[in-house]
Amino acid sequence: MSEKILAEVKPSQLKQAFGIGGLVFLGLLLIWVGITAPTRSYLGQIVLILAGAGGMWFAYRMYVATSVSIELTETELRESSGRILTKLTNINRVDRGLFAFKPTNGFVVYLDQPAERSWSPGLWWCTGRKIGIGGITAAHQTKFMAEILISRLKPK
Repeated sequence: MSEKILAEVKPSQLKQAFGIGGLVFLGLLLIWVGITAPTRSYLGQIVLILAGAGGMWFAYRMYVATSVSIELTETELRESSGRILTKLTNINRVDRGLFAFKPTNGFVVYLDQPAERSWSPGLWWCTGRKIGIGGITAAHQTKFMAEILISRLKPK
């Protein structure tokens, strides 16, 4: 982890607060409706309470996931915690076009070899041969990282 960091994408604190706050609000609202709403079915109340608990769990996951940033070094794309998303030698191309299936304010990286499916809510996702970077990140940071990645790719 002593490599020079070429670009870094950090979660926007305002977007993080709105995202997590919205999920907490939704979770609490569903739990409140599940407890207080007069229904004929206890199954409906249980479903609402479980959905609210799921919303609260998802808010916690987003809070933990957005406590790190994404770093681009000379050899890899990684989280600031040290988790490697992919090596630069594994990147085929980068797409940040208007119609690309990508996160908000982000870009998608296409890989030569598939990576492990994983997800960091609000920051990045990986579905095998694609890694989407963005979400609650600043657009200028992701654009800068995408431009550096594009310039560092060797023509194949």
